[in-house]
Amino acid sequence: MLFVACEPPELQEQQPAFDPQVIAAAVLDVLDAQVEAWNDGDIEGFMAGYLRSEELRFTSGGEVRRGWRHTLERYRETYPDRAAMGSLAFEDLDVRVLSEHAAMVFGRFRLTRESDEPTGLFTLLVERHGEQWLIVSDHTSS
Repeated sequence: MLFVACEPPELQEQQPAFDPQVIAAAVLDVLDAQVEAWNDGDIEGFMAGYLRSEELRFTSGGEVRRGWRHTLERYRETYPDRAAMGSLAFEDLDVRVLSEHAAMVFGRFRLTRESDEPTGLFTLLVERHGEQWLIVSDHTSS
């Protein structure tokens, strides 16, 4: 026979209810912080929204890069200065909360630069790591 000691209900720590709207808002906060960092010319700040791990997967331009450092290098190569970075906006965002620990985001990026306005689509897998929501997979196409 198995006995499990339980605290009375009034002493048990209350677990917050699973709220997809709260999770979606937290994920959107990550993207807002990325836009702000980008528009300040801060690629490292932009990268703070990504999982700082070799597990990070970034796919763009027909290439797959693995790892935070390789993704940072790709951004630095592609956007070597403020003129190349332009001004970033995310549009048409659709956040799908998959669980209390994961969400998927679909959207469009738009860069406004002096000579052009590149745009494309992206799909992100965002996971909860401790108290942070971080991008673990990014598939971007232009």
